[in-house]
Amino acid sequence: MTDLDKVQYTIYVVDDDDAFRESLVWLLKAHGYVVQSYASAEDFLAICDQVLFGCLLVDVRMPGASGLELHDRLQNGGIHIPTVVMSGHGDLNMAVSAFRKGVVDFLEKPLDDRYLLACLERCIAAEKESKRRLQRAENAARRLASLTAREREVFDRILAGMLNKQIADQLGISIKTVEVHRSRVMEKIGAHSVMELVRFSLSAERE
Repeated sequence: MTDLDKVQYTIYVVDDDDAFRESLVWLLKAHGYVVQSYASAEDFLAICDQVLFGCLLVDVRMPGASGLELHDRLQNGGIHIPTVVMSGHGDLNMAVSAFRKGVVDFLEKPLDDRYLLACLERCIAAEKESKRRLQRAENAARRLASLTAREREVFDRILAGMLNKQIADQLGISIKTVEVHRSRVMEKIGAHSVMELVRFSLSAERE
């Protein structure tokens, strides 16, 4: 990962232990990360609508809302940020519950620095791929939305393997008109062949 990637990615540390929190912030900054720290779940919730691209490192037991409660609130609020839960008291049942809720990892204190950093790399990779999928889906949706109703009809029939004459007969238009619509469909979708059009359609469905 490049330094630029790290600058664009923020690690949010939420822990009520001041000394531990400050030590963790120092470690992460020493490895090039942008870090924001908060002493409680409530403090983080106050700014969570500003979170765009990052990872949450949160203690499981804190005064007020716990780390898992914070995770639940974020999920329920539509904020899906990769979350790593930390605990000073190893608890198998709690770890199982955390994983079932969708957290990335459950780490016991004291933290293993190398494992923590590797975990963050996994979070970053997963978050980037999620963003890429979202961008691809939005791009595909924009392209499809740019088609007129008639162009969409032609588009669907091209994907069904119909020839221009078959499309013309089914839609009650001339072959020349089908050719014009076909050309516009290819241009708007950004495809240079029917196979590229098929790949676009399959990709849009997967996203």
